[in-house]
Amino acid sequence: MSTPLLFACESALDTALPRTEVRAVFPRQFIIAGWTGRDSAAIAHHIQELELLGVPAPSSVPLFYRASASLLTQAPLIETLGEDSSGEAEPLLFWAEGEWWLTVASDHTDRKVETYSVAVSKQMCPKPIAAAAWRWAEVAPYQDELQLRSRIFEDGQWVDYQQGTLSSIRPLASLCADSPLGTSAQDGCFLSCGTLGAIHNAQGVGIRPAAQMEIELRDPRRQRSIVHRYQVQTLPVVA
Repeated sequence: MSTPLLFACESALDTALPRTEVRAVFPRQFIIAGWTGRDSAAIAHHIQELELLGVPAPSSVPLFYRASASLLTQAPLIETLGEDSSGEAEPLLFWAEGEWWLTVASDHTDRKVETYSVAVSKQMCPKPIAAAAWRWAEVAPYQDELQLRSRIFEDGQWVDYQQGTLSSIRPLASLCADSPLGTSAQDGCFLSCGTLGAIHNAQGVGIRPAAQMEIELRDPRRQRSIVHRYQVQTLPVVA
């Protein structure tokens, strides 16, 4: 059996004040939704952004990639092979004790491998995930207000790397319904729900590697955030 992930799950449906309970979830199925933008122009921008790196355009949108559930990690340090990988913040839903919970994760991907197979690239790197979650039923009615953000440590300082709201992403409930999970989700099912385009640096480069990354999902209505920061240690490529 896989190692459990521990989540501080916050709920306020049945109480006047928020209640947090720690849940241990054993990952058993992991699906990464790609090309989930709600705006066709934004999808085209992201496709163009990746094509600059040699990544072929998708056959259809959205797509649902399968990845090993063992890739999910809450460790503050991940190891990658070579220096061609980078992360991207994504809202992530997981099923536990009969319902969906929402957190934030990073679909850390090997960009070199991505140029010849997106599906294979999804399997190449650990997938950092935060250790807190919100009950999806509580935030689903105002999903579009939730803010997704990432920062990277670049040139000696933290800089914004991605920023926007979930209004740019297809409704997460529809992604769940259209995914291979359908209506048969069980405990330990995880669905990563897409991302936002990268903010270009002064050199005009968007998607790029960084030794440290911070991902955040913010709920402005309830003034709360889920934040996860991780470091990347690159391993030498030995031929």
